[in-house]
Amino acid sequence: MRLVLASNNAGKLAELQSLFAPLGLSLVCQGELGIGEADEPHLTFIENALAKARHAAHHAGAAAIADDSGLCVDALGGAPGVRSARYAQDFAQPKGDAANNRVLIEQLARASADRTARFVCALVAVRAADDPQPLVALGRWSGVILAEPRGEAGFGYDPLMFIPELQCSVAELSAADKNARSHRGLASRDMLQQMREVWRLG
Repeated sequence: MRLVLASNNAGKLAELQSLFAPLGLSLVCQGELGIGEADEPHLTFIENALAKARHAAHHAGAAAIADDSGLCVDALGGAPGVRSARYAQDFAQPKGDAANNRVLIEQLARASADRTARFVCALVAVRAADDPQPLVALGRWSGVILAEPRGEAGFGYDPLMFIPELQCSVAELSAADKNARSHRGLASRDMLQQMREVWRLG
């Protein structure tokens, strides 16, 4: 079964392809089908993921899955939240991971000594654009924001997210170790189970 991924993020595609391999699903990015990105006007990860999944399913005429995820920092009131990928732009800085990380360090330095945070992932899958029964899975992964980046792996805020029980940043983990523990891994395993039960896959 082909599943359209409502994203053009190569990092997300690689992680999700590995996580969904047990069901024999073939993921294809919406960009490969000429589908543009959906608007993400909502305040929550779940609402944005649902909007993106329906958009991709409508234009592809096929089942689709969307991931909306980001970093929520307690001292910043949950920011960057759904603005995680565009956080630096909110401060008139260029788009990109390095700028996002730099702005987060600056904002957190002004805010509080509390550096607790969590990665959040909402996965939504629909069989068609008008599917009345979307599958919804949520994963969270808690840690502490570092004062400077550590590690070369991963993407996004991975170099700044320190996991106390592992004594390393997410960017210092192998892809396999990250998938085994991450917010996206947790949400994906929940989604896999729902696809087996509701969509009768696998």
